[in-house]
Amino acid sequence: MDRQAIEELLESVRRGETTVEAAVRQLRLLPFEDLGFAKVDHHRALRKDFPEVIYCQGKAPEHVVAITHAIRARARVVLATRATADLYGFVHSAIPEALYYEQARIIQVGTPEPDPASQGTVLVVSAGTADIPVAEEAVVTIEAAGCRAERLYDVGVAGIHRLFAHQEALEHARVLIVVAGMEGALASVVGGLVNKPVIAVPTSVGYGASFDGLAALLGMLNSCASGIVVVNIDNGFGAGYFAAMLTKMVK
Repeated sequence: MDRQAIEELLESVRRGETTVEAAVRQLRLLPFEDLGFAKVDHHRALRKDFPEVIYCQGKAPEHVVAITHAIRARARVVLATRATADLYGFVHSAIPEALYYEQARIIQVGTPEPDPASQGTVLVVSAGTADIPVAEEAVVTIEAAGCRAERLYDVGVAGIHRLFAHQEALEHARVLIVVAGMEGALASVVGGLVNKPVIAVPTSVGYGASFDGLAALLGMLNSCASGIVVVNIDNGFGAGYFAAMLTKMVK
């Protein structure tokens, strides 16, 4: 249950349309609902302005469905990350309104609304096309939070002129997310070109010595460019969530 829903409920009580007892029944599941196998955090939307997000990997399909139902009963949008196509088929059979973003590996239930507190655009930049799944995870997350996202893909340092051709887009963005594997150098380049927050996302893309993204992670952490923060390997969701928060704080 988010802030708006609680305000509407309290207004309904004030107008005499809902009894105090009925309101208490609706509020009694706060702050969480115990499903036996999971404790769904309905209070998260109040604390974080976005409901709990389901991480699907390792969960039983029927558990994903049950948690989705529980969150959807009190939230406008539900996201389930790291979802396979097979899992989506199972969820869609139980929840026909569910959508699947295949590249992002995200199931979405409900339609996001623009957040008036969000200012400007998040530009999601990928070094190569192999990094797009992680970049798309960030994009879907940003848009689900009611914020605006734009894409700038395949502009890695192996052909740096491709990035320089989009200098206007870099300068126009309020926040930038840079997704890169291999050595992760693109984050340093972008960080050296803009005066905006840059969120670097290392990916597990690369040959043997990339160590499944560790090389990119360390490269980004050791960047000499200022204004860069780094999330975990392949964590497009975390980058998208943080970027959305920044657009609501940066004026």
